[in-house]
Amino acid sequence: MRKINLAIVGATGVVGRKFLEVIAERKIPFDNLYLFASKKSAGKEIIYQDQTYTVIELSEENIKKYDIDFALFSAGGSTALTYAPMFAKQKTIVIDNSSAFRMDKNVPLVVPEVNKDDAFKHNFIIANPNCSTIQAALVLKPLHDNYALKRVIMSTYQAVSGAGIDGIHDLEHELKTGETKKFPYQIHHNVIPHIDIFLEDGNTKEEDKMINEMRKILGIPDLKITATAVRVPVVHGHSESINIEFNQDFEINTVKSILKQAPNVIVYDNPSELKYPMPILAEGKDEVFVGRIRRDKSADYALNLFVVADNIRKGAATNAVQILELFL
Repeated sequence: MRKINLAIVGATGVVGRKFLEVIAERKIPFDNLYLFASKKSAGKEIIYQDQTYTVIELSEENIKKYDIDFALFSAGGSTALTYAPMFAKQKTIVIDNSSAFRMDKNVPLVVPEVNKDDAFKHNFIIANPNCSTIQAALVLKPLHDNYALKRVIMSTYQAVSGAGIDGIHDLEHELKTGETKKFPYQIHHNVIPHIDIFLEDGNTKEEDKMINEMRKILGIPDLKITATAVRVPVVHGHSESINIEFNQDFEINTVKSILKQAPNVIVYDNPSELKYPMPILAEGKDEVFVGRIRRDKSADYALNLFVVADNIRKGAATNAVQILELFL
């Protein structure tokens, strides 16, 4: 791998810090590392691999100051819309974790195990998909290649870390403090069928993202797909119940065999031994776990799956770093 000058934008956030962890684990070679964050965080010190880095304020002046090859962004949509083009203008390849560019037809939306070639069609900005979309795509792509998807129904059970540090705070501290900073209702002893804002059609923005991003990643613009996204009192790990209708029949054992061969997918499925995916199993791992694989007898050629992944790792930081690796 060639050495690079690398920037992390949003370095003090949950995903920003996970970027650093994953970069170390995957031994990404860099000559220089620049940690950017908001004016509020500028000047803070982060110790990384026995070296102290001072957080740089994200500004146009500071972006122009450094010769940067790649920038990993996790700083929110409005920040990305403002500053990612500034990096791109400097010929820095931006890999953005927000929803800002995902549906832009000129910006590739990439899950390396699914559509890695799209990454090279960039104009210096590449979008990292929604966490829930990423883990489902790893499972749906090989099944589509073999049986052709007809319809997909996704129901998610999403961890509070998907809402950032305030989401984690709500779960861990609200019973002690009575404080709810992030969610409209308490999340302790509760589930909330509401992630992101509501749209006119009754879907939330999160559900819309999953639907439209999956169509783009799989290259099936007319795919019949629907989603319901629910926040649950789990710190890390998104779970998904996925119901799939195919255009042709299948054998369960063949489905399992296909999924066992899929990159970074682990089939964890043995009901007699109570083996099925759970967030606690996926936490800290980069693989996507799939189980409860069974035929849905209520429809022709239909299948039920339960899919779990660590939303901060494969659902965010690791996927972005994997995109970076494609260029190294």
